[in-house]
Amino acid sequence: MKVWRIGLIGFGNVGQGFVKLLHRKRVFLERRYGFKFKLVAISDPVRGNAYSDDGLDLRRIIELVDSKGGIKEYGGYVDFDSIELARNFDLDIVVEVTPTNVKNGEPGLTHIRVALDSGKHVVTSNKGPIALAFWELMELANRHGVYLKYEGTVMSGTPALDLGFSGLAGCEVTEVLGILNGTTNYILSRMEDGMSYEEALREAQRRGYAEADPTMDVDGWDAAIKAVIIANTLMGGRIRLTDVKRQGISGISSVDIENALEEGARIKLIAHIVRRGERDFLVEVKPMKLPLSDPLANVMGVMNAITFVTDSLGSVTLVGPGAGRIETGQALLMDILHIHKYVTLE
Repeated sequence: MKVWRIGLIGFGNVGQGFVKLLHRKRVFLERRYGFKFKLVAISDPVRGNAYSDDGLDLRRIIELVDSKGGIKEYGGYVDFDSIELARNFDLDIVVEVTPTNVKNGEPGLTHIRVALDSGKHVVTSNKGPIALAFWELMELANRHGVYLKYEGTVMSGTPALDLGFSGLAGCEVTEVLGILNGTTNYILSRMEDGMSYEEALREAQRRGYAEADPTMDVDGWDAAIKAVIIANTLMGGRIRLTDVKRQGISGISSVDIENALEEGARIKLIAHIVRRGERDFLVEVKPMKLPLSDPLANVMGVMNAITFVTDSLGSVTLVGPGAGRIETGQALLMDILHIHKYVTLE
């Protein structure tokens, strides 16, 4: 039985959630899927490096990061960096979970390029490289006969992309509407409870749903990045982030929320993608009034949802969490199991 050798680049919340899942589910994964693995290396510029050719002791790794905030005390060979891990280490899969950078995709873009060019499969939740360089990276993966998987870039562990690729296989997806940012959905939900925009934003920040600088969420950038990924990966587009028409929620008032409800509707920040021709797409993110009969109108709090409009099935809606360390770790695990299945069947 093949034993998959995995290297992890990035050990923040998502990386830690992923390792905890691997540790907790090791027996289940082997019994259910015939999946055996060794997490051989971790590289993080803040939390430290760890390497063992025989596989890292995941229990000890978890104990160290929970108690010390890092793995610098793990010991062993630590004199390497993320590029060396991606290029030179004997690995089957590189898991790339460094923070998203939508300006140039770095450092994740270089990590993914180097790993693919070295003949390694790549799994990532990093939105930047997929939004900015999807077609280049897919060509590189195809050239080297390896897989690039990125389920966690859109709705975390809720399998939105997998539904589009596999569950709706044979359908033509002509339109997508999605609540793809939990922070803005939470703010709009709390405004319906009587809070002002400013009050709802402060509460979202207190709860950890919004950053101190909430611009990426409330101005629609996060949803726009995910819309680009959906348009390009699922629908064959060649969309850039600058092509997205974008409007955030900071201009929405409590009066707007109340008026919408009186009309039998709710305001939601919607990522909207429409195929208008073979290579012609409308991609926009904006607040929209949705009738209460629309499934998306009833998705509240930090939950995410996506509706695929298809030629064969009509509209299909998926609802689930769109963020979280364990949830995104689940997306990475799902992608790895897909690779395991594909390679086993080859």
